[in-house]
Amino acid sequence: MHVPPRIFLLSPARLDGERARLLFHPATMFPLARALHSGEGATIGEVFSFLSGLYFRGKLAYAETFARPPKKLKSGIFVITTNRGLLPPSTRVSLDDLASLAETDIDHSSEQFRIPLQRDALSVALSLGRGGEAVLLGSIASAKYADVLLSVFDQQLLFPEAFVGRGDMSRGGLLLRCVDANLELACAPLRGAVRRGARPRKLPPRSLS
Repeated sequence: MHVPPRIFLLSPARLDGERARLLFHPATMFPLARALHSGEGATIGEVFSFLSGLYFRGKLAYAETFARPPKKLKSGIFVITTNRGLLPPSTRVSLDDLASLAETDIDHSSEQFRIPLQRDALSVALSLGRGGEAVLLGSIASAKYADVLLSVFDQQLLFPEAFVGRGDMSRGGLLLRCVDANLELACAPLRGAVRRGARPRKLPPRSLS
């Protein structure tokens, strides 16, 4: 049975919350803040996992477990950014980089956001090929980045059907449970899909054994 290449597109963490302030103006120099303030930098995966907590950590762990990139792509995971297009989670960023990212809002009508994202999405889609799949792990109810990605990937852009109706924390918890069970979620094309629905039942407690 042929299994098509599959990459994951992760929505970004917010850069205007309390956790972001802890990075820019830390009361104590914890390891991540120390790395950013020293100029050494940190990977965008580490930074966004800190900023978003459970949700981004779940997305990243799930993508690392189930990505099947084609040989033409160096990574099977790309993080959507506000003004730098798509970045692999291993990309190192500085405090100045984060400040620059915080200056742009995510809005499909914003050229600062849309143009870099379209550029990188086109490059990824070309390497992915017609038979590959791009799975969006992020907001599906909003058009803010879904519409930009659909304009490039069209029917190749998928999303986990179990995301419908769930909030961010529930999605993060679900993804971590799937990693624990080595169970990939069923996905469907985002084009034409019903993106809103009733809230599903609360997830059972996660087993850490």
